[in-house]
Amino acid sequence: QIRDVWVHEQHEGISLTTFSVVTLALALWLIYGILVESLAMIVANVFTLVVILAVLIGVRRLRLREAAA
Repeated sequence: QIRDVWVHEQHEGISLTTFSVVTLALALWLIYGILVESLAMIVANVFTLVVILAVLIGVRRLRLREAAA
């Protein structure tokens, strides 16, 4: 999906609501990982959050560009 958004500039079928809920869930898991001091949980959730945020930022950028056109 990152490739579709950033390279092909296609965002159809990507639900910002779903991605936002997943982002919230991952953030909560990250907080839990920090609290229990689990390096594996921290690394996995940070990596996944970066990927999802890249998709969200790309979709937002494309939708703003379309709205301005």
